[in-house]
Amino acid sequence: MSINVLRTSDGWWAVLPQALDSARAGETPTERAVRIDTKAVTTAELLADRAAVREAAASGESGTPVADLVALPPVTTPCRVIAQMVNYRSHAKDSGFTGDIPPTFFRKASGSVSGPHDTIVRPSHVKFLDYEVELGLVMGAPLPVGTVVEEQDLPSYVAGLVLTNDVSARDVQLTKTQFYESKSYPTFTPTGPYLALLEPGDFDHLLNLRLRLNVNGVPRQDRTLADMIVRPAQALTLLARFQTLDPGDLLLTGTPGGTALKAPPKPVEKIAALLPPALKWKAFFNGQARNPLYLRDGDLVTATIATPDGRIDLGEQRTAVGAAT
Repeated sequence: MSINVLRTSDGWWAVLPQALDSARAGETPTERAVRIDTKAVTTAELLADRAAVREAAASGESGTPVADLVALPPVTTPCRVIAQMVNYRSHAKDSGFTGDIPPTFFRKASGSVSGPHDTIVRPSHVKFLDYEVELGLVMGAPLPVGTVVEEQDLPSYVAGLVLTNDVSARDVQLTKTQFYESKSYPTFTPTGPYLALLEPGDFDHLLNLRLRLNVNGVPRQDRTLADMIVRPAQALTLLARFQTLDPGDLLLTGTPGGTALKAPPKPVEKIAALLPPALKWKAFFNGQARNPLYLRDGDLVTATIATPDGRIDLGEQRTAVGAAT
């Protein structure tokens, strides 16, 4: 069974399994956690000390209420942060893609990683701020260039899972065709609260994971991994054609449909293609300005990823949106 790990300013904590058992029974659990006796500072160091994690989880101590702990991102930085683009069928449909979609990766600055309850800070020049709930894979072993990863090999390379939000400045992304900048501002990758360290049997349940994101309590995204186009083993194989990964690195695996940004209707898209670029973008963003789904200052974004039976539960993110000061 997976073990959920929490990071705070003074160390690492293992969430007690009985709290998860209560959740599976339909009860409202008081989650509690036990401090892990480890000298690990980075995520990679913690992954090398799995024995200490298991010992804490099985300690039988009463623990500390999780609500009393201030969670930091369980993925420490600096690290590689890589993301898959348009990797859910529902998102591809929203984005206007038809036919086969070539697998595409992009990088995010690890300085964008923030805590699961930290404010998402909107830069002053960004008007169209979007959300993307994503499952993050945390590497537990080196992935050299040229590696071929089969489904049965996943436990050899992936140590655990985290809940992430690939926050996006759409006006920067679209006008500059610049993914790196538009998705790399500080606080643009809320991560956590939990790092779920998986056992080999847990990987059989990945497709049951359900990604949900609400804004101000209103559902926006809700899909399982069964909607995914390129699944984790294939994604790692494709990435390893040119990219090495190391323990503690993070791969975001795409977002389902339901984001604020959607492709315009085909007739509008055809007409816009005839316009000079400046006029095309002016017309497009004039239309986007009437879209109420983009994040605004004061919004509260909540997100969860879990299997229906609670076998894997990555916790809940609660992130407010605020303007840069």
